Amino acid sequence: MKLSQFKFDLPLNLIAQNPTKRREDSRLMVIFRKTGKMENKYFRDVLDYFDDKDVMVVNNTKVFPARMYGRKEKTGARIEVFLLRELNKTNRLWDVIVDPARKIRVGNKLYFGENDELVAEVIDNTTSRGRTIRFLWDGNEEEFRKILYFMGETPLPKYIKRKPDEEDRERYQTVYAKYEGAVAAPTAGLHFSKELIKRLEIQGIRFAEVTLHTGLGTFRPIEVEDLSKHKMDAEYYRIDDEACRIVNNAKNTGHRICSVGTTTMRAMESSFTAEKYLKPSEGWTNHFIHPPYNFNIADSLITNFHLPKTSLLIMACAFAGYDLMMEAYKKAIKDKYRFFSYGDAMLIL
Repeated sequence: MKLSQFKFDLPLNLIAQNPTKRREDSRLMVIFRKTGKMENKYFRDVLDYFDDKDVMVVNNTKVFPARMYGRKEKTGARIEVFLLRELNKTNRLWDVIVDPARKIRVGNKLYFGENDELVAEVIDNTTSRGRTIRFLWDGNEEEFRKILYFMGETPLPKYIKRKPDEEDRERYQTVYAKYEGAVAAPTAGLHFSKELIKRLEIQGIRFAEVTLHTGLGTFRPIEVEDLSKHKMDAEYYRIDDEACRIVNNAKNTGHRICSVGTTTMRAMESSFTAEKYLKPSEGWTNHFIHPPYNFNIADSLITNFHLPKTSLLIMACAFAGYDLMMEAYKKAIKDKYRFFSYGDAMLIL
C-alpha cells in the first residue's frame, strides 16, 4: 500500500488539549471486524466486551520528563533539549534532539537551571537535529535523577498547545507504569483507572505486562510513498516468562487476547514462535506493521485515534482492515471524537 492512502482531513478542534476528568470517561468506539458494525460507547463500557479468563496485555513503560530548556554558553540563546535515551549511566551520556539545531555544535556547553546548576557538553552530531551530550555532574546517581526530574517537563506532544502542568505528570502516565524509559506515553493505556482495572479483574480478566520504551521514532513522519521501504527507529522491549504464560494459556483455552495499544502489539509481534505462541525475549525492535499483515498473538486491539499518515494509523488499518478503519475515522470526525494522546479510544474486535 501507499502512504498517500492514509491521508485524511482532521479538524483541528478535535485534537484533545486536556484529558477527561476521569480516565474511563473518555469515549469508546467499538468496531466489529466480521460485520463492520460500529458502536458509540464510553471507555468504562469495555467491561461488556470481555469475559472470564480473557487477557489484556499492557505496556508497563514509564514516561520520564524528557523535555528540558537550557541556554547556550556565551550567547545565552534558549535551547530545547529533548532527552531520547541514556547511552551510558557512568559517563552520563545521552542521545538528545536539540532545537534550534543549527546553533548547537560539538564542543558547545549548555546550561540548565536559574543558577546553572546543571551543565552538559555536546560531544557528537548524530542526525541533523540529533546530538550526543555528556552531563557534567559530580554528584551521585540519585541526586542526578532528582535534578533531571526537577528541570524536565512532561513531554507532551507538540500538537498540545499549552505548557504541561502538575496534572500532566500523573495523567500522561498509565496507572500501571513501572519501568522508566519512554519519551511518549502508550496512550491506549491512559484510559484505564485503578478502579476500572479492579472491576475487570473481579470479572475474571487477566492482565499480562510487557515493556516497550516508546521513542520519538514511533511518531517520526514517514517520508517514502512505498511503505515497504520505510525503516522504523529501533525501540527497546522486554517480554518475560510470566507474560508468556498468561497469554499462551489464554490462547490454548480459546480466550480473547487484547493488545492495549500499538506499542504492546509491536512488542508481541516481535517475539513469537513458529507455532504462534508468545516467547520471552529482550532487545530492540524496528518492526513496522503495515497492510497486508497476519497478526500472530492478539485478536483484539484498543488504540487511540491517530494522526494521518503515521505508523500508528497504518498498524490499526492492518489489524481492522483498511476500508473499515477509514470508515471508522470518517465516523469519528462526524461524531466529534477527540483525537490523539488525550483523546478517545477505539476497541477493535
